[in-house]
Amino acid sequence: MRALLNVIWLVLSGIWLALAYAVAGIVCCILIITIPFGIASFRIAAYALWPFGRTVTERRSAGIPSLLGNIVWFLVAGWWIALTHAVTGILLCLTIVGIPLGIGNFKLVPVALLPLGRRIVST
Repeated sequence: MRALLNVIWLVLSGIWLALAYAVAGIVCCILIITIPFGIASFRIAAYALWPFGRTVTERRSAGIPSLLGNIVWFLVAGWWIALTHAVTGILLCLTIVGIPLGIGNFKLVPVALLPLGRRIVST
């Protein structure tokens, strides 16, 4: 079932989300000081391609630099990216067929909101 949901997700929205996050990652890596945000964007892009069967966990050893980076990320981009995922998830949940895809968008909210200090693991 996960594979089927991932294929539907990939065709309908995953490829576009992954491309958007990858472009953001490239832009962030061009600017030297924002390389950690670029790496986080690439991590989110990989998660956006195939979200079902994986989950986001916190890295306890992330430390203060991760916290400070998350504050900057939240203020600059995180809140509106997370809001976009939440609104898209709500709209997808209005249809029976879109409910699993809406849940996939809801899974992207925490990692889009605070991406540093998190890792994506298989369930």
